[in-house]
Amino acid sequence: MSDHDALFTIGELARRTGLSVRTIRFWSDSGVVPATVRSPSGYRLYDTEAVARLDLVRTLRELGLDLPTVQKVLRRQATVAEVAASHARALDAEIRTLRIRRAVLRSVAQRGSSTEEMRIMHKMAKLSAAERQRLIDDFVDAMFDGIADDAPGANIAHGMRMLPAELPDDPSPEQVDAWIELAELVADADFQARCRRMAVAGATGETGPESAIDPDRLSEHALRALDEGVAPDSVRGKEVLEQILDAGLPAAELRRLADRTEVFTDRRVERYWELLAVLNGWPRREPRVPAWEWFIDALRAHA
Repeated sequence: MSDHDALFTIGELARRTGLSVRTIRFWSDSGVVPATVRSPSGYRLYDTEAVARLDLVRTLRELGLDLPTVQKVLRRQATVAEVAASHARALDAEIRTLRIRRAVLRSVAQRGSSTEEMRIMHKMAKLSAAERQRLIDDFVDAMFDGIADDAPGANIAHGMRMLPAELPDDPSPEQVDAWIELAELVADADFQARCRRMAVAGATGETGPESAIDPDRLSEHALRALDEGVAPDSVRGKEVLEQILDAGLPAAELRRLADRTEVFTDRRVERYWELLAVLNGWPRREPRVPAWEWFIDALRAHA
């Protein structure tokens, strides 16, 4: 009898392939590698084709394919290329999930988070890209509800939706923290009310202070005053204010400008944009709200 015509018992097949008898018997019972024939005494016997079939099954299983998928390949219901592509996509998703979990654990370790914080972080970080985007879209839709697309300031809504399609494959603890903080921020009722006030004010023609003031000049002088510890209500504070605005404005105009500026000045709103920058990999900008707050205090002090 040639080797091609030889028949092997499970024990011989195990020695020939390096697989365990238990594994071969399980695959045989599952119909993946059925016995070729049975001996007169009832023992399963396998031919050389079964040996080759076992080798293919082992390769596919080691690549992570489940038995039903392996059977489809063996029955030619799916090609190896099709199965490989599908499984590669599944592995990509699993790898992204594992990397996000690792980033969450790193963040928890660095922050010294409590059990509850860790639970919330994990829940939020594992949301799909579509779920994350829907969370932000729902927030922005509520803020700009009833405001025409061509209304003044309505274009800001587009920028506020700009989440990355996916968290990075290997997100940093900072990026995980940014997403968690952003999700918590848009769920805060006070923050929602503040953003709604800004959106409505902008849409009804209540222009922001940038329309009357050079923001770069304001930042330059007000930030320097902050660094030097200049009080807004001091004599020096008035001098700085007059470097930002034309001197001699009426007190009523100073108060009106202070009120209008305050509507569009909020540290949490600025933080929203900072978090989007972290998630999108945008360049970091120095906070400007402290300068505008100093400016508002100076306006009121010298009105």
